[in-house]
Amino acid sequence: MGDGSVSNSNKKSGHKKKKKNRGGCKKKMTHEQALAFKFVSEWVFLDHPSSSSSSSASSCLVDDFGVQKPVGRGGEKLLFELHSHSKFSDGFLSPSKLIERAHINGVKVLALTDHDTMSGIPEAVESARKYGIKIIPGVEISTIFSPSGDSEAEEPVHILAYYSSIGPTRFEELDKFLSNIRDGRFLRAKNIILKLNKLKLPLKWEHVCRIAGKGVAPGRLHVARAMVEAGHVENLKQAFARYLFDGGPAYSTGSEPLTEEAIKMICHTGGVAVLAHPWALKNPAPIVRRLKEAGLHGMEVYKSDGKLAAYSDLADAYELLKIGGSDYHGRGGHNESELGSVNLPVLVLHDFLKVARPIWCNAIREILECYAEEPSDSNLATITRFGRTQVFKGGSPLSCGQDLIDHCLPLWLTNQEMENAEFEVIKLKLSSVLDKQVLIETK
Repeated sequence: MGDGSVSNSNKKSGHKKKKKNRGGCKKKMTHEQALAFKFVSEWVFLDHPSSSSSSSASSCLVDDFGVQKPVGRGGEKLLFELHSHSKFSDGFLSPSKLIERAHINGVKVLALTDHDTMSGIPEAVESARKYGIKIIPGVEISTIFSPSGDSEAEEPVHILAYYSSIGPTRFEELDKFLSNIRDGRFLRAKNIILKLNKLKLPLKWEHVCRIAGKGVAPGRLHVARAMVEAGHVENLKQAFARYLFDGGPAYSTGSEPLTEEAIKMICHTGGVAVLAHPWALKNPAPIVRRLKEAGLHGMEVYKSDGKLAAYSDLADAYELLKIGGSDYHGRGGHNESELGSVNLPVLVLHDFLKVARPIWCNAIREILECYAEEPSDSNLATITRFGRTQVFKGGSPLSCGQDLIDHCLPLWLTNQEMENAEFEVIKLKLSSVLDKQVLIETK
């Protein structure tokens, strides 16, 4: 039927699909949503200001849940993916392949949150550049929550950390903190294998390490994959359900820090701390209460199938940010949420950035101040660890002050953030770094 008419059966099926539409009808953004959209898009498109102006609130609608629904050619959806993994921990894809998939799925902002490592961030940033995707450097930290020192009631808790474009302040401190956890993961994996062997499920350490990859601290998922390959279980789900679940017959802990310590470390290094998948906890309420006291900023309450009301209420009770992500690993199958499948309402994105951006601004200021005071190679390396290092190629460290002002600050901060008095002082210091170098060279 090339004339555009639709048969009765198609009408019926179309009607059914409309009924199943979880978001309900589309409607214009409220004034509050439009302001939130402008705030978010300004930050998302710092690299491409023209995209920000073309992606206007007037070209977008929202559904009943406040999730943005773009319309027409000008409408571009601001899709955030705030929880993902790569081969640098227990994911199946390299950071480059992960970014490629994110682009295909329409993701505009992606946080790479590998377990206890940030080693995949530089590759992700490099790959994201060609697709115009913004990377939030992140990490998912493995911890242990101990209620009132009761070791029997200890529970594994994961905390997501989100950092500015140039990463954590005091990076060496954080790196050492994460390195200790990774060392414990090696010991933990060995203990799991020992327990499996005692359960008459022979598995070799070399097998697990080969699956994990060179230099990657093995996790339970790597052990599960080895179990599948060895024929001990049919699939990954079965490996966890029978042997590897928290407290299971082959479960083992590593050298994870206390959850409160991890949160304090995140805050100390200029990050935003968020409780990951609280639905995995046996009794989340007292844990959330304690973690809020330690400095927790938010918790995951959104999944690919919507908002979980009980956890949303818990977040409201303790005035925590409400976010979510797919927790994508790339393992495939029906049980895994697709990358970019969690639709966060525009007001949720606004609230997240409203808390995160001042924290990140302070972190950027602190890192730049260190360089302005001491323009050394090591301080420059801190700035360029996750950033656009090509700006500095061919120049000595002391000639980079103006480059930072002209090329980098506009990528990291909005005009309003750069007009802050403290940043004006830093700009002057960075300019004087360049002036001093010129004076030295002309003497």
